[in-house]
Amino acid sequence: MSEFDEWFRRVRKLMDEFDKMFEEMIREPFIEGRGGSRVIGPYYYGFSVEIGPDGVPKVREWGNIRPGPVKPVIRDAIEPFTDVFDEGDYYRVIVDIPGVEKDQINIEATENSMIISTSGDRKYYKEITFKDAIKPDTAKAQYKNGVLTITVEKKVKKEREKGVKIKVE
Repeated sequence: MSEFDEWFRRVRKLMDEFDKMFEEMIREPFIEGRGGSRVIGPYYYGFSVEIGPDGVPKVREWGNIRPGPVKPVIRDAIEPFTDVFDEGDYYRVIVDIPGVEKDQINIEATENSMIISTSGDRKYYKEITFKDAIKPDTAKAQYKNGVLTITVEKKVKKEREKGVKIKVE
């Protein structure tokens, strides 16, 4: 079974679970979230399909609902739709996070990853792992019309391969 067929089977099962969940919501308006918290909504689920250079479709899911072993798992924070572009010497990260103010956005970065989260009424959370090491101190972020754009330089391989001479005593 191909990755796409497996994904399609999972989505079909998820949609069946959504139907059951919404029928239950008519009787019981709350769904259990992580850590025993009660998540009222809204509920988001989306996906994009992209054909890679190898010809294999890659499916990316986003939102705050994921398929679970028994029923869908609903998270407090929404995983936003995110694109990461390799621009040669730097990465450009574009994240859709509508409905938040600029001062509610938190971005933390290490040489290998970046975590984007928000506070306030709308909660978003996304962790990005980069293929190449980055220079977190070069990151620049702009937020306009619900779209967060971050650019961050890559570390030059020579910087990463620099070693330290160790004296033997």
